[in-house]
Amino acid sequence: MDYFLNENQQIIRDLARRIADERVMPVRAELDEKGEFPWDIMRTIAQSDMMAINIPTEYGGLGMGGFEFILAVEELSRACLGVSTTFAANALGTYPILLYGSEKQKKKYLPDIASGKRLVAFALTEATAGSDAAGVQTTAKLEGNEYVLNGTKQWITNGGEAEIYTVIAMTDKNRGARGASAFVVEKDTPGFSFGKKEDKLGIRASSTRELVFENCRIPKENLIARQGMGFIVAMKTLDKSRTGVGAQGVGVAQGAFDASALYAKERHQFGTPVISFQAVQHMLANMATEIEAARSLVYSVSRYVDGGAKDVSKESAMAKLFATDVAMKVTVDAVQVMGGSGYMKEYPVEKMMRDAKILQIYEGTNQIQRNVIGQSLIKETAKKK
Repeated sequence: MDYFLNENQQIIRDLARRIADERVMPVRAELDEKGEFPWDIMRTIAQSDMMAINIPTEYGGLGMGGFEFILAVEELSRACLGVSTTFAANALGTYPILLYGSEKQKKKYLPDIASGKRLVAFALTEATAGSDAAGVQTTAKLEGNEYVLNGTKQWITNGGEAEIYTVIAMTDKNRGARGASAFVVEKDTPGFSFGKKEDKLGIRASSTRELVFENCRIPKENLIARQGMGFIVAMKTLDKSRTGVGAQGVGVAQGAFDASALYAKERHQFGTPVISFQAVQHMLANMATEIEAARSLVYSVSRYVDGGAKDVSKESAMAKLFATDVAMKVTVDAVQVMGGSGYMKEYPVEKMMRDAKILQIYEGTNQIQRNVIGQSLIKETAKKK
């Protein structure tokens, strides 16, 4: 379908597609096999100014919106979800500064982020705080002109590789979710260290590590917004980022569909191409329809968010939920269309299937997305009475 992209949007999409085709696809299997962080590709992305897409021009960015950003995410995801996760997580970690950072913080950090000089990570999840974001146990105690952080963050994307971390910690445990605050912590700060790199089912090119804070002292100026705002910062950040996860779902589904459709055209059984069998045609028809429906939803929600809508929790949850469920179904069906070949590492769809699973889990499981949508519907229904 034609989504009526303007010239700049077409340029972003085409540039990301070129990087995906020329730089990512040739090495994606090797990156997956070795679990190797894609620094060379990230440098290429930085040199292309794609790190700057949704950062304001006054901080060295291109001044575009979330929609332009997800166009790039989708194209990179078509080639490798591990690479696109690294790219998307950089934006996820940047959103707290973009949305709630002081002018001083923005001037200090955003130019380096826009240029790709410094990578970013977002640290919310803990052993007891995943879907229950209010269950954060990491603490930040104000002592004079410094906050002292203690605790552990788990499964942090870009962990160990990023130079800048936006961290949610408790400044007042007695206030529950209202006692959480957000901070900027730089990589080489004393008392800040990393656990082992996790060995994962999929997105293996992406780095996932534990963050450990042991009497880690940071200047009080590193507080984002004000004390007690951490939960709001985290939730508004996720509202912004979930369309990006939806775009990842669209991209990996499109990649899997393309590979399986081409294979079905080339593979012959009973003297005829597999794609000529109605059973296979119906599978491909369903896959193509679901992908286009997911893309339409993700694009429309992203444009809705960029349009300045105040409460987008329901819509962003819908985009994430639907597109990532489609990604899992399509990648599984792609393996089925390709049969035994689809199960082999020689072909890309087995990797895509492994990669796609995480989309239903991170940045809020799809069960949590249904809760978010359901609670929004309850509020909307109450207003109509």
